[in-house]
Amino acid sequence: MWTIVKQIARAGICTQAVPEFSDALRLEAQRIQRDILDILGRALTIRQVDAGSCNGCELEIHALNNPYYNIEGLGIRFVASPRHADMLLVTGPVSRNMEVALKRTFEATPDPKLVVAVGECGCNGGIFGESYASCGRVSNVIPVDLAVPGCPPAPVEILRGILTAVRRCRPKSEDKPGGS
Repeated sequence: MWTIVKQIARAGICTQAVPEFSDALRLEAQRIQRDILDILGRALTIRQVDAGSCNGCELEIHALNNPYYNIEGLGIRFVASPRHADMLLVTGPVSRNMEVALKRTFEATPDPKLVVAVGECGCNGGIFGESYASCGRVSNVIPVDLAVPGCPPAPVEILRGILTAVRRCRPKSEDKPGGS
């Protein structure tokens, strides 16, 4: 035990300084929240599904909930049931054992539903591809609205993908000037 205490004393505090929160970032966060409420009329709820990933993408998705990104403050939250979700966030190549579970989760999600594939494995099967054990990309099993590439993608890229998918789901009449 004394060895560990000596090592801690020698190393000192090894953390980084807290990043500064700029007014520009605060205004961007308010704009994102306003966009989500304008498009959906309520908070965005997401059901995250790990279809067979290495958990690299999950670590980045979990980072979205930390105080730095704070997506819950933007009106985006994760839910445990697909019946309460507006969007499915799917990671990993779909393993054969997860194929039926992913289809059932997709069917249980109420319409209009969005599906975002996250990471290289979710987008194109990654190093696993299609085999006896893997169905490959998520779009081989369920329809995908947007793919966020990267191995793993940064939290900000995942957030961009989520917001892009939400903006694409806007009804066409709202895209017209003065639309109703």
